[in-house]
Amino acid sequence: MKNVALYPADIYQVVDKSLLEERDKLILNMLYMPIIGSNAISLYLKLQSETNNTYISQELTHHHLMTSMSLSLDNLKEARLKLEGIGLLKTYYHKGEINSYVYELYSPVSASEFFSHPIFNIVLYNNVGKTEYNRLLEYFKLPHISLKDYEDITSKFDEVYKSRNYTTFELGNEEIATKNKLLLQYELDYDFDIIISSLPKEMFNLKCLNKSMKELIINLSFLYEIDPLTMSDIILASLSEKGNIDKEELRKNTRKYYQFNNDNRLPSLLFKSQPEYLKTASGDNSKKGRVIKIFESYSPYEFLKSKYKGAKPTERDMKILESLLIDLKLNPAVVNVLIDYTLKTNNNKLVKSYIETIAGQWKRNNIETASEAMALAEKEHKKKYKNNENIKAKSQTKIVPEWFNEKIADSEVEDDSEFKSFIEEFRK
Repeated sequence: MKNVALYPADIYQVVDKSLLEERDKLILNMLYMPIIGSNAISLYLKLQSETNNTYISQELTHHHLMTSMSLSLDNLKEARLKLEGIGLLKTYYHKGEINSYVYELYSPVSASEFFSHPIFNIVLYNNVGKTEYNRLLEYFKLPHISLKDYEDITSKFDEVYKSRNYTTFELGNEEIATKNKLLLQYELDYDFDIIISSLPKEMFNLKCLNKSMKELIINLSFLYEIDPLTMSDIILASLSEKGNIDKEELRKNTRKYYQFNNDNRLPSLLFKSQPEYLKTASGDNSKKGRVIKIFESYSPYEFLKSKYKGAKPTERDMKILESLLIDLKLNPAVVNVLIDYTLKTNNNKLVKSYIETIAGQWKRNNIETASEAMALAEKEHKKKYKNNENIKAKSQTKIVPEWFNEKIADSEVEDDSEFKSFIEEFRK
């Protein structure tokens, strides 16, 4: 995901590839909304309405969206990202004196596809609960009529129609509007070679690992946080007598594995950005203000990835992130401060026990914002070396984060090399 600044004056056009119908709107409001929220659904419907059934809208500004939807720019961007991630929107960007965007709208999946989807149905169940999930399921079920005593007398095509030679006709190549859907896209590069090499060749039919099967495995692996080596064990338990992967068995066994390791809980989706109400007011261009903005603007995964110079973080470090976000429920910006503080004060290492000790203290102190986390980290760091003069002397040369007050004052605006290096990590 490219992090592009959005401004009210930026213009956009909408291309409607959804061919949205009334049934689709029900699916959006009843099935998608519990997962991505009302702002995202409202933005989708607003963009769709601006095409006026002509498939392409006129050029409009994002200020128009802000005023017509009563949403801040940050809320609009968050809603847009949710639509992109769930497969309802594609965004194209062109940089210029006034930046321009093209938003392509895609159709939601059908109710049948939604309830059979390896991610959507589980997340919906977890978000709304069993009672509401069953109510939604019943709502979208087709009524059943027994045809046991009926005979099928439907006419065949060639029984009714006959071909006849009329006149010369040239087939046109014009693009006809069709209902378009997007598959979920992932940044991760899933290693199927590990799965293939881990499965006994005499028991596994390699041909069954086709495109749709790979898509299912990637979806399940993302939702249930399963690495390829563990997935190969689950696949082995889901093979049929002919060595093919039984999709339903794979779903069931993956779910059982996750529940066994997570106190019988089911997973949900976590939008990975700092909540709007916990962000600092915009306009602070001091050094500390700019650092806080970075902590608030990036997901913990993106932040940690920048520390890896753009490479994917290790599975072990990802588990630490998940524990902080899901188990301790720390806010993303707070997790980013913790990552930066830990790496700077612990020789660029993320030690689980060390992180959990700090995270537990922050949770007990109800730390919710980046600035609160930064203040407490600095206070505790100074206290740690206060009484021992030898350690204190060592701490004077010890590397500490750029945002400690001894390194950075609220009024400072000039860029020293250390601060510039920190900022540049997030401009790649």
